[in-house]
Amino acid sequence: MSVAVARPLPRRTIGGLRQQLVATAHMRLMTLMMLFAAAVLLVIGRLAMLAVLSHAGDGRGVLGAVPRGDIVDRNGEPLARTIDSYAIGIHPGALLGDPTEVAGKLAALMPEHGEPFFYALLTRKVSFTYLQRRASPALVEAVNAIGEPAIVYEHDSQRLYPQSTMAAHALGFLSTEGRGMSGMERVLDERLTSPATAGQAVALSIDSRVQAALESELSRAKDNFAARAAAGVVLDVQTGEVISLVSLPTFNPNRVGMAGAEELRDSVTQSVYELGSTFKPITMAAAIDDGVVTSMARRFDATAPLQVGRFTIHDEKGDPRRWLNIPETLIYSSNVSTARIADEVGAARMQAIFRKLGFDTRPDIELREKGHPLWPHYWARTTTMTTGYGHGIAITPLQLASAYAALVNGGVWRPATLMRVAPGRASAGRRVMSEATSARMRQLLRLVCLYGTGRKGDAPGYRVGGKTGTAEAASNGGYDHHRNVATFVAAFPMDSPRFVVLAMLDSPQATKETFGWKTAAWNAAPVVGRVIARTGSMLGVVPDARREIDLADLQPMLSLVAGASPPPSGGEEQ
Repeated sequence: MSVAVARPLPRRTIGGLRQQLVATAHMRLMTLMMLFAAAVLLVIGRLAMLAVLSHAGDGRGVLGAVPRGDIVDRNGEPLARTIDSYAIGIHPGALLGDPTEVAGKLAALMPEHGEPFFYALLTRKVSFTYLQRRASPALVEAVNAIGEPAIVYEHDSQRLYPQSTMAAHALGFLSTEGRGMSGMERVLDERLTSPATAGQAVALSIDSRVQAALESELSRAKDNFAARAAAGVVLDVQTGEVISLVSLPTFNPNRVGMAGAEELRDSVTQSVYELGSTFKPITMAAAIDDGVVTSMARRFDATAPLQVGRFTIHDEKGDPRRWLNIPETLIYSSNVSTARIADEVGAARMQAIFRKLGFDTRPDIELREKGHPLWPHYWARTTTMTTGYGHGIAITPLQLASAYAALVNGGVWRPATLMRVAPGRASAGRRVMSEATSARMRQLLRLVCLYGTGRKGDAPGYRVGGKTGTAEAASNGGYDHHRNVATFVAAFPMDSPRFVVLAMLDSPQATKETFGWKTAAWNAAPVVGRVIARTGSMLGVVPDARREIDLADLQPMLSLVAGASPPPSGGEEQ
């Protein structure tokens, strides 16, 4: 029987086995390290994903982005603000706790929704969903105490208009996505949302104190005279800054969904009107500046209606039937005398002054909501005459206010602006008439408020000068003889003009207090007078009953006016 004898392995073989064991150990160690690293990376990646998703919302954009900048008035008072708010959301796929248990806790904290509602949200097959928007800080703290890492919190923002309806058309409103849809919210959209200008409030030219006064007075007049709409502007004559812009009816930008088309429409910049005799001073300025009228004493025949072809131009009952000089033409607001002056100015020069004042283009202002004027297609002789007293051409109230600023500020037209203008940074504008012509217009406009149809628009101590205008409302390609547009536009103080104030009423009705009249002398002019009396001091104009513009060279021409009873207040032009 043979016996097997165990022989020792060669040293070479033992070494090889030892190396294999070491290699295997190294491999296992590397595998464990790789698995550990992968786990760490997975956790880090998951945390990063949660962090990103917590700012990703529902796909509408990056949550927690720079909040929309505030809008303030010229004195720093808030007009549109972005306030802090919070939202609570969850990533259902990352939920660690039991959905039923978490849903119950959420329902207890937010009882307006039951447990089934939250359970459905927690089990949705989506990466993210909201649990509660516009949550209070206390609710956020309570939900956070649940300890569920899948629940995330979003620092959001909400647009608030603290003054409610004030300056609504100037401010505009936002879409549900937070984009500017109208007004300065739309104009400034990029600036208000840019990270480069984060936290910087934008100052408008609006003065909230003046805005409140004009809104109050216009609203009262609109109600008293049952007008369809009303519009008003206060304009700085040296800078073009819009101190106040009012359009009625208005809307609340905090609840814009409740507003209709009429409320959203800006009557100051979008609606165009034939503004009647407020054009007469413009015609006078053109005649004086072009040398057609070289003497204020020159008289024009207003003894009878003016027949031009098949058209008849007439004055109102009660107006004097005699030859009128230049001051008397404006004081009595004579259509006949003005038409004769416009006829001598001629179509070319009348069109030229209107174009210089921007009456052939949309209003010059930042707003996108702007109407296009109605410009005559053919300038016949009668067109020249009737546009001279504001018929046959339609513009916006803002354009008229800008034109009057040029009439009284030395003859320079500037675009209107809703942005606050720093001292010395006003637009250079363009010269539309000489300084001498502008000085003469200040005198003439002052006389209208002393002796003419603008007397109810005067404010003691403020030396107001202006002009009324009453025109039949356009309707279906013609005119509605039962409706009119009543406007009064004025400037103050006339010895050194600072501001233009305009008030317009669309389709006002007569009342007992106006003795059956529904013309601008009775309804629009008093609005302007009250606004100036309320806001003049706020605007830095100190009333002084002892001061007056120099009228010495014109007073002798008014013997038939100043020495007798002023012309009938109701005798307003049509």
